Amino acid sequence: MQKFDFYFAGELFDAKHLLGNAWLANEILKNSEGRFIPVMPQEFESQAQHPHEIRDQDILALLECDLAVFHFDGSDIDSGTLSEFMIAKFADIPSVILRSDFRAKGDQVDFPWNLMASFYPRTEIVMLDAIRTYKFTGPKKTATAPHILTDPALALDRASKLTSLISHKVIHAFERLLKTDPLLTGNDQDAVFRWMENLFAFKRSKTDVRAIMNRVIERKSKLHRDPIQG
Repeated sequence: MQKFDFYFAGELFDAKHLLGNAWLANEILKNSEGRFIPVMPQEFESQAQHPHEIRDQDILALLECDLAVFHFDGSDIDSGTLSEFMIAKFADIPSVILRSDFRAKGDQVDFPWNLMASFYPRTEIVMLDAIRTYKFTGPKKTATAPHILTDPALALDRASKLTSLISHKVIHAFERLLKTDPLLTGNDQDAVFRWMENLFAFKRSKTDVRAIMNRVIERKSKLHRDPIQG
């Protein structure tokens, strides 16, 4: 079975983000039987680093991945996540947009976010209403006063089933993406990644960046050459 790294992009600002990210990433890894391996910024970012170094680390980690998932939740998309999504599209990285937020926002009919983040190739969209799905997942609550009584075991069961459901949707989207043909190959691929060596004004040495980009190009070229195995 061929294995693929995927970049896990989303907010990292509070415990709910960190816990939810870790849980979902583990479910994707587990339910894909190790086929899709998460690369999570929350595991390697450090507030002790300079912001420039944090940004560089995230960009380079993204470019090295085979796939990516981007959380488009919130009343407005997190600006860091949106920036990473656009970088992924410039690099022709197959991407899943995941939104579980039921709120209707944006300036288009089909998707609840700004239209400038839509219509890119090699992109799968997974949307669901998290609170509605959560309520109808698992056994019905039988408490006579649901506004007073809480059943933590039921809540955990529903949360577990919801996370598993989302993970399977992401896995299926990844599999569909792997069947798409790359748009960036050969000399075009080399030119784009050589341009990126300068585009992002990386803080680390040009020698280090060139070595990483060489690795990125070789990894993606190999992925394009070898048939995808299920």
